[in-house]
Amino acid sequence: MAKPSDADGYEYSNAPVVLNIQEQLLYEMRLGVYRTADKLPRESLLAEALNISRTQLRDALAELEREGFISRRRGVGTLINRHVLQVPVRMDLEIEFMEMVRRSGHRAEELLEKVGTVLSAAAAKKLGLAPTDEMLFVSRIVTSDGRPVIYCEDYIPKALVRDPDFTDKDLEAPIFEFLREKCGVEAYLDVAEVRAAAASGTLAQRLGVAQGAPLLYMDEVDYDFEGAPLMYSRQFFVDGAIAHTVVRRKI
Repeated sequence: MAKPSDADGYEYSNAPVVLNIQEQLLYEMRLGVYRTADKLPRESLLAEALNISRTQLRDALAELEREGFISRRRGVGTLINRHVLQVPVRMDLEIEFMEMVRRSGHRAEELLEKVGTVLSAAAAKKLGLAPTDEMLFVSRIVTSDGRPVIYCEDYIPKALVRDPDFTDKDLEAPIFEFLREKCGVEAYLDVAEVRAAAASGTLAQRLGVAQGAPLLYMDEVDYDFEGAPLMYSRQFFVDGAIAHTVVRRKI
């Protein structure tokens, strides 16, 4: 079967299996048919080449524009923002820890440190629970070329866990997969506070840094579509290990 092509003569790549149209377009702009292009073709040609409706395409383009990957203006067309596409790790977009390290050009490994059931008044308050409500606690360390660079603690209401017979193996995948597969819930958005922190004795030992060394700290709560809190996370990043960039549109 021939590869699809558009009216401008672009032949589409053998892209890997992707989850949606937006990811297909990102692949084509980064590595595929539009990797050297300044603009995307007009909508009618692009929709036909991708074998999708104009409505589906417009939804995907609107999301890519919101995230800064493209700019659209009547009379100009759809510009590809190469300077944004080249940013490896963005704080304003949800990226798994392992992918953060890979995009930074390093070998990533995730080490499950501790799994158990805990009571935590601070975490319970974040999740809207009573102080006596039990939570599943998971801590992990992510390494970059063997060096610890991220330490994360996740707290999930125990009442959400539908499969009590899960094993540590189930938690080796990204935590959002565990929420989907073992809790039957889907994280829709998160609210995160970002601030500087100093490595305490235990944390410094985990991350292999000097006590008091500067860390980037993210205090995050994930919510479902209806606004119910699903998970509270405490994330610590070694300073300078991963470049975190924020893209903000001005208009």
